[in-house]
Amino acid sequence: MELLITNAIVYDPINGIDGEKIDIAVKNGKIVETPELRDAKVLDASGLVAMPGGVDIHAHIAGPKVNKGRLLRPEDHLRVVRGRREGLRPIVGYTIPTTFTTGYWYASMGYTTVMEPATPPLETRHTHEELNDIPIIDKACFPVVDSNWFVLEYLKEGDIDGCAAYLSWLLRSVKGYALKLVSPGSEEAWGWGEGLRGIDDPVPYFEITPREIIRGLHRVNKLLRLPSPIHIHCNDLGSPGNYKVTLDTMRCVEDLAEMDRPSLHIVHIQFNAYGGSGWGDLSSGAPELAKYVNSHSHVTADLGQVLFEDTTTMTADGPWQYVLHRLSGNKWVNHDVEAETGGGIVPYEYRRKSYVNAIQWTIGLEFALLVKDPWKLCLTTDHPNGGPFIEYPRIMTWLLSSKAREATLARINKRARRKSLLGSIDREYTLYELAIVTRAAPARILGLEGKGHLGIGADADISLYRLDPYTTDLSKDYKRVREALRWAAYTIKGGEIVAIDGEALNTSFGKTYWVDVKVPERDEERIKRDLNERFERYYSVKLENYPIEEGDLRFSSPLRIRGEGV
Repeated sequence: MELLITNAIVYDPINGIDGEKIDIAVKNGKIVETPELRDAKVLDASGLVAMPGGVDIHAHIAGPKVNKGRLLRPEDHLRVVRGRREGLRPIVGYTIPTTFTTGYWYASMGYTTVMEPATPPLETRHTHEELNDIPIIDKACFPVVDSNWFVLEYLKEGDIDGCAAYLSWLLRSVKGYALKLVSPGSEEAWGWGEGLRGIDDPVPYFEITPREIIRGLHRVNKLLRLPSPIHIHCNDLGSPGNYKVTLDTMRCVEDLAEMDRPSLHIVHIQFNAYGGSGWGDLSSGAPELAKYVNSHSHVTADLGQVLFEDTTTMTADGPWQYVLHRLSGNKWVNHDVEAETGGGIVPYEYRRKSYVNAIQWTIGLEFALLVKDPWKLCLTTDHPNGGPFIEYPRIMTWLLSSKAREATLARINKRARRKSLLGSIDREYTLYELAIVTRAAPARILGLEGKGHLGIGADADISLYRLDPYTTDLSKDYKRVREALRWAAYTIKGGEIVAIDGEALNTSFGKTYWVDVKVPERDEERIKRDLNERFERYYSVKLENYPIEEGDLRFSSPLRIRGEGV
């Protein structure tokens, strides 16, 4: 298929294009030079903004916790219900939409690539079944590894090569893409009835600390040459004063940092940016964290912005979910995954008039506006924890428009409003910067070379919006801007038009990325002996039943990687 998009106002930060009128040529699912086209369909994009397809680095869209969330919240299924259209499935759900709704809604906003950021390795077969069922978007999943008994034992013994060999096997076996750490070591401590606060509290039995886990897995990540840095949900999430733990986490790999790429990616940083000593004096730690990020190149972060919504929280941080259950009094599910990880689910409503919730709302935006370099930041809500991804355009307008922020500030808790720096920050994102935090930066952090840009050879994932920056005041007309970003005029995935004016056209399916990483054969053989012995001792499943075959993925897209020393 050939497609020529003409007269578009293009924002493509990876290629330095900032609002230029450029034609975009597409052939066989890739961006090409215009002379290569022979019989192209022409799409006149006069007055439309063009950006690469959106890339969401962190959204809980598939897997056992998501499905349990659907079971826990039948009331959520009825919040948005639309009947079946020809060639499509019904639209059902809101904070935990169905798999088909998830794909349609991302396409409606111009997003084409989404990462499921936390899958229990033992249950990743379930995750892939749901990823297979999500239409349109490309995707990948990150296995949780910080409380895995194999990992903890190898790190306790200082056996980095053994840990790297095990994790290369794990990533290949479960078809994972990046290493995820969730409150490193905390789920294992929770299994012993204990908790970890800072990064120097020892994990029971294994007697290694979160600091040692983070440093060890950073070294493993480097040894395996994985495309993305380790992704860290910091310890002590959700607690007043936890910004200090987040700073400690950032600092703990300074001496290991690489010059040409980030060493760690802090996920949903808003939830780990709290000052104060209790809920009564909760304050923002965003200025301190932003100051650190501004002066160091080894850290990136995604936002985890809170929305004022009745939503569903879910995370592999089981201890925190129990605390939230006790704080809110809401129904609750916790789950333990043998020898690997755990998690929990709690419904929660963020209220404008709540002092704590209002402070949370201001913290995320403060951080986003105080970080000077947008290449270090990705826009997320930690869907659905801070709010549903379908409301991303609301956050985009808060970044683009100080007037949009002022309108919401006027409606929140008065004490929170007085305490926040947000009203004194006059920075407004440009469309170029918005394209960075929603496209270019997440693609670059993930190491997805074909995503997040419109250069020659890139995947032909393109979003067009009815938003003319020459005639629209982004700050004053923020409601119109929000609607334009909510309903993309055209979403093009792999060169095919998959949505028009926010309506999905058909049920096509995207790729699933995973890393096929190899290590030295001597290390591979050594860990195979460990696997057989320990599976017999610790697991209720046989080792042979654990790996997922490549044929189990609808459209497998492996990245072939040779680890260091191979």
